[in-house]
Amino acid sequence: MTTALGSLTPPDAASLRRPAVVRVAWFLAALALLAVASVLSLAIGTRVVSLDEVLAGLGGDTSTIGAAAVAVRIPRTVLAILVGAALALSGTTLQGVTRNPLADPGILGLSAGASLAVVTGMAFFGLSNPVAVLVVAIVGSAAAGVFVYAIGSLGREGATPLKLALAGAATTAALGSLVSAILLPRIEVMNSFRFWQIGGVGGAVWDRILLVLPALVVGAVLVLVMARGMNSLALGDDVATGLGEHVGRTRLISALGAFILCGAATAIAGPIGFVGLIVPHLCRLVVGTDHRWLLPFTAVTGAVLLTAADVVGRVIARPDEVEVGIVTALIGAPVFIALARRRKVREL
Repeated sequence: MTTALGSLTPPDAASLRRPAVVRVAWFLAALALLAVASVLSLAIGTRVVSLDEVLAGLGGDTSTIGAAAVAVRIPRTVLAILVGAALALSGTTLQGVTRNPLADPGILGLSAGASLAVVTGMAFFGLSNPVAVLVVAIVGSAAAGVFVYAIGSLGREGATPLKLALAGAATTAALGSLVSAILLPRIEVMNSFRFWQIGGVGGAVWDRILLVLPALVVGAVLVLVMARGMNSLALGDDVATGLGEHVGRTRLISALGAFILCGAATAIAGPIGFVGLIVPHLCRLVVGTDHRWLLPFTAVTGAVLLTAADVVGRVIARPDEVEVGIVTALIGAPVFIALARRRKVREL
């Protein structure tokens, strides 16, 4: 099926009609893995605590050192879950909207756009208010996404997957250079930005989580309500229009949701790569290509991946820790190479 977005094989009927019982079983398994990862996140750190202390900390008891440690780790675990789910939803949506198997907030320049916007605000306008940072990050993410899509759409073939990936890579490199140029002569801004730039969930506090939560909810709702429309887009613009789908509206609302999710996640945790790239591919192998199932499943799986990666970062460098953005890059690169060799992934 050839469309303005390139030549990609549409989803097969078998993947759309995969038995619901299989999908439900996998979804429940993903929820179980998320529960395990969350408990490990609460239990493992500079001090390892017992399951009894984890339960005590969850109940609000801070009478022991272990229970008090758990109470401190709860916001971090919640933030890892929210950011992982947001990035996975954003990546899945971008892949569905562009029909590009390489689409990801990092590859398409969304994360770099959010970073540049935040750095510019901090360096030239003294930006420090958390609400302002959130808004600026979302605007920067959306602007970068629109720019990449516009550049990738030049020519008679339109926005092919290869052109979008190349435009995104070039834009990410250019925006990264601008970030460095702004930071180098401004030591005070660099000191406050450098840890955020790596991407991590350490230092999470409830105030900031509650601040970004409405944006994450809005973004998630926007992409979830467009799930059926994204199924139509997978068949090509002409077929989707013939089925009664308003292609432009579906693509616009879905992309807006992805921009909000990426911008909000980047604002609170920094640019974290590979989650939005790998998770959708893994989930398609399990639950198929129907976005009504795929989107919720990727949200849970993305939360599992980021929470587990945060735990790994605390274990491998104890008593210090490796930021989760570094861990996801180390995990993501080889996994994506392995996925790219599979026939089903190449034929998304």
